[in-house]
This record gives sequence, C-alpha cells and structure tokens, in this order.
Amino acid sequence: MNKAEQVVRGFSDVYNKMVSLNKFKMEDSLKDYKSSEVHCIEYIGENEDSNVTKLAEAFYMTRGAISKITKKLIKKGAIESYQKPDNKKEIYFRLTEQGQETYKVHEELHREFQERDKAVFDQVTEEQLDMMLSFMEKYSSHLDSEIKKQGLDIKDQSDFE
Repeated sequence: MNKAEQVVRGFSDVYNKMVSLNKFKMEDSLKDYKSSEVHCIEYIGENEDSNVTKLAEAFYMTRGAISKITKKLIKKGAIESYQKPDNKKEIYFRLTEQGQETYKVHEELHREFQERDKAVFDQVTEEQLDMMLSFMEKYSSHLDSEIKKQGLDIKDQSDFE
C-alpha cells in the first residue's frame, strides 16, 4: 500500500474510531434524535435563515430527504418553520426552545470530546495543523470536482436518515 492509500485509509480509520467512541455518549444524551436530526439541529442553530436547499447542500442529500428530516423535527418540537414577510414562497427553519436545549447538549458533548483529544492536538504545531488543513481542503476540492465531473448524485444518502 502506498502512502496516499495509507492516508485515505488512516482518515477512514480515525473517523470510524471517533464515531464509535462518541456514539454511546451521543446516543445516551440525545436518545430522542437520530444523528441526521442532530446535525440538522446543529446546522440550523449555526446558520440563520436555514432552508431545505441549504441543508441539502450542506449534507449532500436530496431536498426530499431533508424535507423528511425537518418534518420529523417539527413534529418533535425541535424546530419551527417561518416565512419572511417579503418572501412568502421560501420556508425557513429556526430552533424552538427544545431545539436550543438539544443544540446546547450537542455542543457540550463536542467540547467534552475536544477536551478528551486535547492531549494529541497539544503536541501538534500550528504549522503541522496548517499543512493538514491545506491538504484536507485540496482533497475535498478534488472530490467536489470529481463529483461534478461524473455527474454523481451522492446526495441521496438514505442511510444518513
């Protein structure tokens, strides 16, 4: 296996370990929500005037899949929809009080995980972090180009729901 393959496999391995390690705490603290719902709550909490299109683009999902998730979140009382007075066509979402609480729990879990992993990041220099970020941006941009070039519709991720 060459170094490029090792890097890609390493990303995958690290990601899978993080998901596995964080999963039980996340599921215990956010038991009423699926992962996709929590990520939608997070996005809506961090982005003003979130709508189906913006959420679909952010998560590489279809608008139909996002509509299903947002309907579930409305039913659960985590988000509410609204329209702007000057644009009755577009529907936007914002967090309810319950959604804000879920958002706060999720953010606290992220802080806890960052604290857990701080020992590793404290050993890495700013220059090393900058190099890793630069590489991630280049690789992500390359993958975006490949997706566009091949006309792939990777947005229909049913397993994300």
